[in-house]
Amino acid sequence: MKKNCFILLSIGTLLTVACVPLTRFQTMEKQNADCQEERKNLITENDKIMAENREIRTSLDVAQHDLQKALKDNESSRADLEDLQLQLFRLNKDYDDLKEAQQTLLKGSESEIRKLMSELQVSQQNLAQQEMELNKLSLTLDEKKNNIDRMQEELNQRNARLTELESVLKEQEATVAALKKSVSEALTGFENQGLTVTQKNGKVYVSLEEKLLFPSGSTTVDPKGVAALKKLAGVLEKNPEISINIEGHTDDVPVIPGSSFKDNWDLSVLRATSIVRILLQGSSIDPKRLSGSGRGEFFPVDPAKTAAARQKNRRTEIILSPRLDELYKLIE
Repeated sequence: MKKNCFILLSIGTLLTVACVPLTRFQTMEKQNADCQEERKNLITENDKIMAENREIRTSLDVAQHDLQKALKDNESSRADLEDLQLQLFRLNKDYDDLKEAQQTLLKGSESEIRKLMSELQVSQQNLAQQEMELNKLSLTLDEKKNNIDRMQEELNQRNARLTELESVLKEQEATVAALKKSVSEALTGFENQGLTVTQKNGKVYVSLEEKLLFPSGSTTVDPKGVAALKKLAGVLEKNPEISINIEGHTDDVPVIPGSSFKDNWDLSVLRATSIVRILLQGSSIDPKRLSGSGRGEFFPVDPAKTAAARQKNRRTEIILSPRLDELYKLIE
């Protein structure tokens, strides 16, 4: 087609120069225009084909590159496969060797295995027994620890109570000492007349001999004794926390038959109550603080059977003691 158009173009050129008929020229000119148009279309189509050819070539290059890469990857994979196959072969061989060794061991060491299994079973039993004993020991230790903690707590509480008791006792000792001093000062004029003031066992003892208080065989207090008792009452009024116990004592000589007293015990009780009345008379002492009792001849200060010993035994003791309510509360 391209060759024909070229020929027509050439002929057209010749006809232009030569003298040709007009119709013939017009026909040739139209053919020339058609050829130009076809040439133009051919050029466009050629450009399109060339572009497609470039795209195809580019795709071909990419495909060749991918093919080369795939070939290389395939070669690497083939090498890896061969390496894995070699490793698998070695593993299979090692497995076969181990299996053969195991079979040999099982065949040649069944008795030793049974022995080991038996020893293992015994060891497991011993371990279980030791674990049980350990658990028991742990429980025992926990119980002992709890007991120790409880005992420690009780000890701490007792120490605290003991400290408090010691404080109360010291306070009571101070109170008793101050009371003894007050009583001694109040009865200073009577100490050489058969009256003594002593402190022992946390109490103050005021001991009055019979000659200071009573005529022989009587329960009526002598005026000198009344004066001493009144001074003592003045001290006791100022110490309302002090308890007062009056004890009557006699010697071991029986009372005269037909007297107004049944026996020495009766006489000692009546003398104690006589002193109780004198202490209460005209004073503000609470009667609840006082108690009177008779000991008869059963608590002598001197058991000798002499006149001097009997004189010592015929006495009245006024025992002054601090109230122990607070101390009892602490003890409880």
